Amino acid sequence: MSAEHRIAGSEPETTRAMIPAWSRETYGPADGVRLTEIPMPAPRRGEVVVRVEATSLNAGDVRLLLGDPLLVRPVFGLTRPTYPVRGMEAAGTVVELGPDVIGVDLGTRVVGELVGGGGLASHVAVPASRLVPVPDGVTSEIATTLPVAGGTAWQALDLAGVGIRSGGGNPDAAPGRVLVIGASGGVGTFAVQLAALRGAEVWATCGERNARLVEHLGAARTIDHRRTPLSTLPAGHFDAVVDIAGGIPLRDLQRLVRDGGRVVLTAGNGGHVLGPMPRILAAALRSIGSRRRIRSLMATPRTEVLTALLELTAEGRITPVIDREYGFARASSALSHVEAGHTVGKVVVRGAE
Repeated sequence: MSAEHRIAGSEPETTRAMIPAWSRETYGPADGVRLTEIPMPAPRRGEVVVRVEATSLNAGDVRLLLGDPLLVRPVFGLTRPTYPVRGMEAAGTVVELGPDVIGVDLGTRVVGELVGGGGLASHVAVPASRLVPVPDGVTSEIATTLPVAGGTAWQALDLAGVGIRSGGGNPDAAPGRVLVIGASGGVGTFAVQLAALRGAEVWATCGERNARLVEHLGAARTIDHRRTPLSTLPAGHFDAVVDIAGGIPLRDLQRLVRDGGRVVLTAGNGGHVLGPMPRILAAALRSIGSRRRIRSLMATPRTEVLTALLELTAEGRITPVIDREYGFARASSALSHVEAGHTVGKVVVRGAE
């Protein structure tokens, strides 16, 4: 049995190889991430080891690097990161099975969201229940853009009541007119495409240099809200607003939707200590007794959504936007690019060769 195709327990733990990984043992900016070696992960019950072919980076990777907000540190490490290797999603090939793994075979190409991170390594252990097979014709680089950003966009539109829902609700709900705020980022580029696919008339905010791209993705109209404030738009003009960018007063967002419409907040930004919690609580209070609800999304990994996104991608009905691809040796530069905050679509790091 080869070293890359084995069942857990077939060799002693002490013989496990060392693998390359980009790691930061203390909280801080991306320029402190270093290439190091860590032990090959050993799959626990229900887990598999995936040889990483590509990982996609998210704003959440940068926040966890910084340990920001402080509210997350009891979960992710009080004084230093519990998960020093970033990368919240990965695509690759299953090379090792842990005990009691069902439904995933050795050699299968898969993609999924990772528990805590770990994608910026040559191999990572992942619960098999979080993985979905990658269809033929979809590259690992494309597949890895889908779990976090695509999944968040899908769930935001569901929560906003836009078109066909992935579970529950009225499947015949009218898609209406939707405003996507922050449309050129990872979540935004998926939200525009999915809302248009559901039949909505999509309006989108983005910088002038990204307007043509966002219109190509399906937006009927783009707005640079730095030049055209959203306060100039008519009250009640939208059936739903999906706020990905954050920073716009809640009263202004609420004014934009009709009675019975919804505002959905996906932005995780906020203060250094409590992060988005004050904004989430304020949104809940503003919604009491109002017919213009503001809902805060806490997106979760959902394999049925990821499966649907992969199918749409394989069929050419959605196209993930990749801003830049980096080789594994330049993963620190990839994190720094995301940290700078000007990413259009997604940033992908290819696996170690």
